[in-house]
Amino acid sequence: MPIINDPHLFNEQSLFVDLEGVLGRRLYLKIEGFNFAGSIKLKPAREMVEQAERTGLVGPGSVLVESSSGNLGVALSMIAASKGYHFVCVIDPRCNPATAQLMEALGAQVDLVTEPHPVDGFLGARLNHVRELCASDDRYVWLNQYSNPGNWGAHYRWTAPEIAAQFPDLDVLFVGAGTTGTLMGCARYFREHRPDVRIVAVDAVGSVSFGGPPATRLIPGLGMSVRPPQLDESLIDDVVFVEEVDTVRACHRLAAGGYLLGGSTGTVVHGAMTWLEAHQARDITAVTISPDMGRPYLDTIYQPDWVLDHFGADAAANAASTADRDLLSDPGSRPQLPAAAPRTDSAALRSISQ
Repeated sequence: MPIINDPHLFNEQSLFVDLEGVLGRRLYLKIEGFNFAGSIKLKPAREMVEQAERTGLVGPGSVLVESSSGNLGVALSMIAASKGYHFVCVIDPRCNPATAQLMEALGAQVDLVTEPHPVDGFLGARLNHVRELCASDDRYVWLNQYSNPGNWGAHYRWTAPEIAAQFPDLDVLFVGAGTTGTLMGCARYFREHRPDVRIVAVDAVGSVSFGGPPATRLIPGLGMSVRPPQLDESLIDDVVFVEEVDTVRACHRLAAGGYLLGGSTGTVVHGAMTWLEAHQARDITAVTISPDMGRPYLDTIYQPDWVLDHFGADAAANAASTADRDLLSDPGSRPQLPAAAPRTDSAALRSISQ
């Protein structure tokens, strides 16, 4: 067992789950939630803070500030507490209450933005608040995950090589798209080292990252209300868009198999299953990434009343029942995760290159 002096020095990086027993189709899931921050965001948080320290941008008396929907905020809260920095996290109402409480428990100041920007949504409002803080006091240091190369660099350095080492025969990698740090880091690594690997981005319906129309999104993690500055579509082969109701159904399907995982995981798993079915890809090695665990979502995705209020009785009944799990284990009886037809039109599955 390792012995550590700082919480950010521990991260379980080699755990993969074979989901065939749950999904009826072989899909490997990289679990990133077993560290003290509880998510994959520990990697970019550590990389960005350490880069800022090396360059002298951050030092004694600095106040770190960042906009986050949750997981990066927790990771930075933990690192700031460990290193003796103050940290201010700017969130919006989509942040899970448990996540905000966790940041505060770690000593962070949490600023809630309640009104969206008229054009750029809640993200635009959060970024404006960050800029106002930085203008008010030169002790504030904005790490800026949206354009900081340490965001994608962390996944180029760690996440992608971990996947490549475990799966030398990898055919396709599915990566969720938020700030696109994970997506761009993995895409750059595989383009340089394993260009035969197909990279498929998974995004939420309502996100504008890949040019889709904006719409209200309730689940934090994936999707953007402005185009991610780091996104380079030339490094991506395909994009799959997932409705949030399908995210909820996928999360409950995984939980019915004993895997309580976060909202982003439900999105990428549903997206991967949709793409694999649409491409009739059965005899390939496919991997996707689970960014976090499910406990922070107990009051939302896994709360029946929340599901009922936001997605209706049909979704709530589907989420609450596990009676049809055996249907999913038979690939011929149901080709995708939820009880919905595969989305292969331009609204749900867009092929960027063949």
